[in-house]
Amino acid sequence: MKISEFRASSDDELQEKVGDLKKEAFNLRFQKASGQLENTARERQVRRDIARVKTVLLERLSAKQ
Repeated sequence: MKISEFRASSDDELQEKVGDLKKEAFNLRFQKASGQLENTARERQVRRDIARVKTVLLERLSAKQ
């Protein structure tokens, strides 16, 4: 996803998205360990999406102060 899509979301939606992405990252790590992971690039995409969401949340927090 693009960062503009994250910026259009509310804080609650972003918190939920972080949780979903963390679950997906866990599942991808589990698949990798068991040898079932087909799309290895997805791991990187998920990690970067988590970072993007957290960046938007931090920007909003900084703007409120």
